[in-house]
Amino acid sequence: MVSNSLIDPHGRKHNYLRISLTDHCNLRCFYCMPEEGIEFQEKSSYLTRSEIFEVAKTFVQLGVNKIRITGGEPLVRKRADEILRDLASLPIELAITTNGILLDRYLPLFKEIGLTNINVSLDSLNEEKNLLITKRDYYQKIRNNISLLLDEGITPKLNVVVMRDINQDEIIDFIELTKHSNLDVRFLEFMPFNGNKWKLEKCFSYQEILTEITNHYGDQINKLEDSFNSTSKNYKVSNYQGSFGIISSITNPFCEGCNRIRLTADGNLKNCLFSTEEFDILTPLREGSNIVPIIEDCLSNKKAVKAGIQTTDNNIETLEQNRSMISIGG
Repeated sequence: MVSNSLIDPHGRKHNYLRISLTDHCNLRCFYCMPEEGIEFQEKSSYLTRSEIFEVAKTFVQLGVNKIRITGGEPLVRKRADEILRDLASLPIELAITTNGILLDRYLPLFKEIGLTNINVSLDSLNEEKNLLITKRDYYQKIRNNISLLLDEGITPKLNVVVMRDINQDEIIDFIELTKHSNLDVRFLEFMPFNGNKWKLEKCFSYQEILTEITNHYGDQINKLEDSFNSTSKNYKVSNYQGSFGIISSITNPFCEGCNRIRLTADGNLKNCLFSTEEFDILTPLREGSNIVPIIEDCLSNKKAVKAGIQTTDNNIETLEQNRSMISIGG
């Protein structure tokens, strides 16, 4: 164990690693993948199964106790089952973010390895609108697989990216899903990435989301206690079985409690989702070099708030220097 390796200049301890298994996906959500697609790299440019496990073990030795698997869609990665089994053998909480299409196929594995922390992305409860957002007709399959999780006693989190004039009118409909189901719905502000045509006016803000909810439910809304590292501000409607939260990355960031570091599918570390700076870990790993100094360097360069970028401005040129979401990993 290397002392203080995962503490940044602002005193934040990092115990949460997010690993992207792939930048491929079976959906084409416009806020995640540019309309023209992305240029995929040669297969040799991606971390192998054994390299993913080696990097994960190093982070665990440095104090990481939670690993979330992301993509792209992580379950389309070849040998994803073997990668998940590897990671489940470590002394960590293992989690996954998925679009839900392949959940029925992987649920027996999840039960075998004890993976119950599952986030499912679903941005509309309207089948036609969902097709508009995702460009693929999997809506019913995703809804069925969410129901399958609930039937198995698993409490999924539903990630809903709220976009003005697209799906902000469905906020109450999503909360109503929590009335009789143990769901945790999380509303995310629309975030800027390369090629997703973000503009500040398209972002339906935390305050607007909360106002919409308050106007409907009034004093039935109860504020829940948030953990220090929570990315969401969490609430519950009185007598509803589930809960909901708001992730306000743009207008009300939660950087003070950030404990996350990201590893892209092509072996680069990012100390912030918004950062354009990346730290190559794949090359030294394959050269047999010690990767701990690179991890330390990555964290020593972490800014206090959102990589020092003002995302409340319409500074598109600066914002689009970052990768697209699909190539970063959520």
